[in-house]
Amino acid sequence: MNRPSLKMRTAVLAVLITVACSAAPAAAQDLAVRAGTLHTGAGEPIADGMVWIVDGVIRAVGPAESIALPDGVEVIEVPVATPGLIDARSTVGLSGAMNQPHDQDQLERSAPIQPELRAIDAYNPRERLVGWLREHGITTLHTGHGPGELISGQTLIAKTRGETVDEAVIVPSFGLSATLGPAATGHDRSTPGNRSKAVALLRAKLIEARGYAERQDAGRDLALEALVEVLDGARPLIVAADHHVDILAALRLADEFGVRLILASASDAHLVVDEIRAAGVPVLLHPTMIRAWGGSERANFSFTTARTLLDAGIPVALQSDFEGYVPKTRVVLFEAGLLLGYGLDVAEALALVTSAPAAILGIDDRVGTLEVGKDGDVALFDGNPFEYTTHVLGTVIEGVRVSDVRR
Repeated sequence: MNRPSLKMRTAVLAVLITVACSAAPAAAQDLAVRAGTLHTGAGEPIADGMVWIVDGVIRAVGPAESIALPDGVEVIEVPVATPGLIDARSTVGLSGAMNQPHDQDQLERSAPIQPELRAIDAYNPRERLVGWLREHGITTLHTGHGPGELISGQTLIAKTRGETVDEAVIVPSFGLSATLGPAATGHDRSTPGNRSKAVALLRAKLIEARGYAERQDAGRDLALEALVEVLDGARPLIVAADHHVDILAALRLADEFGVRLILASASDAHLVVDEIRAAGVPVLLHPTMIRAWGGSERANFSFTTARTLLDAGIPVALQSDFEGYVPKTRVVLFEAGLLLGYGLDVAEALALVTSAPAAILGIDDRVGTLEVGKDGDVALFDGNPFEYTTHVLGTVIEGVRVSDVRR
């Protein structure tokens, strides 16, 4: 095998150093963003709008002429600005750009049910893919163990900045990642072989967790402790299910055990709208440009599902999902842009990757819109964010410009 040239190795090192530096946290500072069009997500766009950020928190938002800045405040001027984008469900930071065993921690195959696995113990904030998303205006990431086992582990919520997990993470343990459907079934004795067996195993484990919670003398069991938190409503069960049969099974489980359910992917959601609405369950919808080949469980997916769910009053956000090949992730900005051709307007598409995921994930007191008192997270553009020729000009997180790469 030919070894990489010195020139190539030097170039790679330079890229890695640049990524590490851009991810480094900086002290919060006074900063203002002035945009020809400012999308706040909390009302109509503001022409010649401004966001003033002090100590990482938004101090004022409105027409630029209405905000009197103190002397010395840095002002970034761009054509368009929006709230920092949110990826509602990903494995980035556990899955890495190299696509090699050393950076693929998103799925453990040794057992079908492993709720004790914590994303925080594997999340790498310096991973190149975290920087890639940051450079595309994504400031907040809900990530963790991915779909592929009945319960693959816990998820977390992080900002796309910081050199250590403690600097990046804002919710250390959010939900439990679960899967129903062919992705979680096999044909050996280590995994369930069909849908009925998969649901039976989940029910049995939840019943065991209920009994564990009621015992006074029970020794510690990390797996059951995590499931007890699901039963108590302290954390949601996030079920990746595409086929309508699996979606309905997830709804039945949630109803039986009274758990807080979030559906993920859900490509057949448009076929069971009434049932999802009646259950009051939000949906982290699959990327718009997913592939659905042959007899795939996603064969019924529709480009208009987001429109259908919104019309039904169902909370919905877009996720990047998990890709089994390089580059291992999608960019939700592009996925939302495609929906402009399938019934959504700019404000609705933007909400799918800002305010909607913030509300579903329970972090809308901090992110999702540009409002006084919220984190100073802003994405900067040179035009309509969803126009093919538009570039991301930079990203601000909590009042610090963490990226000035033109993407």
